[in-house]
Amino acid sequence: MQIHVVQQGDSVFSIAGLYDSTPNAIIEANELETPGDLVIGQALVIPIVGQFYFVQQGDSLYSIAQEFNTTPQQLAQVNGLQVGAVLPVGLRLYIPDAPPRSITANAYIEPFGGEVSDTLRSSAENRAASLTYLAPFSYEIQEDGSLKAPPLDNFKEIAQQNDTALMMVVTNLAEDGFDRELGRKILTDEALQDTLLDNIIQITRQVGFQDVHFDMEFLPPETKENYNQFLRKAKQRLSAEGLLISTALAPKTSAEQQGAWYEAHDYKTHGEIVDFVVLMTYEWGYSGGPPRAVAPIGPVTEVVDYALTEMPAEKILLGQNLYGYDWTLPYEPGGEFAKAISPQQAIQIARENNVAISYDQEEQAPYFTYTDSSGNEHEVWFEDARSIQKKFDLIKERGLLGISYWKLGLAFPQNWLLLNGQFSIDKK
Repeated sequence: MQIHVVQQGDSVFSIAGLYDSTPNAIIEANELETPGDLVIGQALVIPIVGQFYFVQQGDSLYSIAQEFNTTPQQLAQVNGLQVGAVLPVGLRLYIPDAPPRSITANAYIEPFGGEVSDTLRSSAENRAASLTYLAPFSYEIQEDGSLKAPPLDNFKEIAQQNDTALMMVVTNLAEDGFDRELGRKILTDEALQDTLLDNIIQITRQVGFQDVHFDMEFLPPETKENYNQFLRKAKQRLSAEGLLISTALAPKTSAEQQGAWYEAHDYKTHGEIVDFVVLMTYEWGYSGGPPRAVAPIGPVTEVVDYALTEMPAEKILLGQNLYGYDWTLPYEPGGEFAKAISPQQAIQIARENNVAISYDQEEQAPYFTYTDSSGNEHEVWFEDARSIQKKFDLIKERGLLGISYWKLGLAFPQNWLLLNGQFSIDKK
């Protein structure tokens, strides 16, 4: 796959010619609704085998080979060059694909209002083939240890048709969000835990879940060891049923990190007990906060590198958002929340307001500003092919188990092209 950033004067025809592709292939791959009206700064994925690289000042076959994890000899051979050849600036080189690495891919799917929308169902149908796990969100723990189920629609059939496993997501969510006191009650009452685990096992048998995923958040700090002990008990019970167990972890950078979302999550012990974890490496830019990239590469990398000091890489799924936010300016704490948007919606907003998309090299994320019809200033941060590629590079560099998406139902075709172009997806 090739990433191309639209420049002034580009068209789908000129871009297709640049990469020996076709306009239709580019339009279909990127789901372009207005192919004759591209946005400057928009990142497109070109569906070709391998990719092209255009020589820049100071490049050599050795430096280019190092960047793309190949050899100067292979580059010279496929491009009809001598290994020691001087490369003119602008020369187009073909870079063959490296053998795909196998990874685990999970995606949460969250129905609203007690039913599954056509958009959500279609997203599950279209993306399940690219997933190891499909994770309906969520089974909510009740005060008596029973579970309130999410609507499952035809997710089981979709999973079976695509050789995708179902993940049972168990949370301490209540009407007003993650419930601190409910979490305390579950983690400190042994009899209630036994009832909860009985109910979980019964549901896994009925539905056919293969992994039980505990997403317990906003827990009292003093329940850290209670949570660890509960996971030990759950691991013993669930393993006896042939089930995997996993957890979601807040994005920490040290064992001593303070805060309501962090202190009860013990990276080292979770890494010892469970089969794998999901690092929730997103929401630095969040709906109630100031404008910023949702998953800036620097902080994401810091969390991953801390996690690697506490657990093996083969137990880590990198969390990845499939959305961005549109903030109304000026930002005021406690004021209007930002609107969540898909990457495709972000590009549409830029097009409709005739503004170019910029790219922040430090955050490794696209953004733009615009003025709406009422005169209000906006700032938009989202994900594109370039930002997602940085996360894929991190997975490869650190040898992580794979990736976990929050969440399906948001249009981001470039992500799925790049995912399937660079990895083979494990199937359970």
